[in-house]
Amino acid sequence: MIGWRFSEYLPDPNQGSLFDQLLKLFKEILVHTSGNVSEALSWLTQLDKQYGLTNKEYGMADFIQELIDKGYITNPDQENPKFVPSAKLEIALRQKALEDVFGILKKSKRGNHTTRFGGKGDEYTADMRPYEFGDSLDNLAVSESLRNAQINHGIDDFKLTQGDLEVHETLYQSQMSTVLMIDISHSMILYGEDRITPAKKVAMALAELITTRYPKDTLDIIVFGNDAWQIEIKDLPYLQVGPYHTNTVAGLELAMDLLRKRRNPNKQIFMITDGKPTCLKLGKKYYQNSFGLDRKIINRTLALASKCRKIQIPITTFMIARDSYLVQFVEQFTKANAGKAYYSSLEGLGEFIFKDYKNNKGRKYR
Repeated sequence: MIGWRFSEYLPDPNQGSLFDQLLKLFKEILVHTSGNVSEALSWLTQLDKQYGLTNKEYGMADFIQELIDKGYITNPDQENPKFVPSAKLEIALRQKALEDVFGILKKSKRGNHTTRFGGKGDEYTADMRPYEFGDSLDNLAVSESLRNAQINHGIDDFKLTQGDLEVHETLYQSQMSTVLMIDISHSMILYGEDRITPAKKVAMALAELITTRYPKDTLDIIVFGNDAWQIEIKDLPYLQVGPYHTNTVAGLELAMDLLRKRRNPNKQIFMITDGKPTCLKLGKKYYQNSFGLDRKIINRTLALASKCRKIQIPITTFMIARDSYLVQFVEQFTKANAGKAYYSSLEGLGEFIFKDYKNNKGRKYR
């Protein structure tokens, strides 16, 4: 049986208003219920009965009414009263995921991401150097150049020559096109472990990270089970595991199609999964094998990994499992792609993705 602990969300008089504290818990529960407001409120009511979250002055009915008044939940169909998360709440869920997963991150300027290559860019460094033929005058250090002219030629016969000029050193601000693949096969909730909720949190955090800190970047999100399809950022809280096998090939093929349309030369794929590929689609039929490592499925998957390497698309795999035969597959897959792989606990998943996003985003692929 799957269970969760919410003790860290119990109300604390020193942590803001009761509404804000209940909202924090409500948002956490809402991710677990895949956006089902009624179910989340039912859970919250049960927790209130058990732990006394509310008081005589402020009860659950007051909290629900305030959710409505502040625009966090809405009822789009007046004839069928059923509340759903509003766009405001969806944004709040992503912001909370960003804070939870990437808590060390501080907001900074647009496109705040550097590469190891000097040259004309968006961001000055503290260094300057003599002007060389071909340098852009946009980066001219005017004050330093005028000072050099005065020192070299004096004020009475003032002139400015090429030898007097200095330019600012700059760093490229790279752009990255990322596809995030999320496994929604049945194994993501198998054996009493909830692996899909941490995966959703990381996906929401990554989406919020890119849209707020790296607005010039692109992010496409794919889910894959028996097939693969694209979803929108707003759909992330509502992801649910299905009775699916794991068709990694379909996910990779769709990811490559999406990245092929991006003109940005910097591209990468993140794949969050907990198991080996178990499915292929051959024509209109599915070929499935959940037992062991099926060579037909594995070879097709490895061939795509190799193809991504040839077109300079690195794949970073986040495996939420440590079984020996799964590790063996991931090692083969990573070697074929020359990418990266992490075998992570559920708690460490977000930190790994954050670090690798920064590292990959800082590279310029040739």
